[in-house]
Amino acid sequence: MSLQDITLVEQFPDADTYCRMRVAAGLSPKTLEAARRGLPNTLYGVSLLRGNEVVGMGRIIGDNGTVFTVADIAVQPALQGRGLGKRILAALDAWLRANVPESAYVTLVADGDAKHLYAKFGFVESAPYSVNMEYVMGAGGKRLSGPGYT
Repeated sequence: MSLQDITLVEQFPDADTYCRMRVAAGLSPKTLEAARRGLPNTLYGVSLLRGNEVVGMGRIIGDNGTVFTVADIAVQPALQGRGLGKRILAALDAWLRANVPESAYVTLVADGDAKHLYAKFGFVESAPYSVNMEYVMGAGGKRLSGPGYT
């Protein structure tokens, strides 16, 4: 199959596929419970399909008024570096341009060299004015941070 055989659909994967794709693409794992709770809150999401197999995904989350966050952009490793992330981001960007009200924040967290792709879509680094701060919730309310958690 070639890249022309990969289609973009305006539908985000189910929770099982989402969890599997995150790990396959090198993103931090999420529990199935967290995915099942969170994914219904997706404002807009897309999947890349090769046949019936999800090979890429991306979504927008937020309050649908003041804050919108691009999240969960993932492409199977064997297909990375071939423009599929750009294809996902272009679809998300088109939705944002058509649906986000004036004055709303549109944010994302860029991992590694992905910041170069995001810059092509108008995203700029906000440091030192603003910095991303985070932790991952662990069992029993324990806050986790550092490599492998975020």
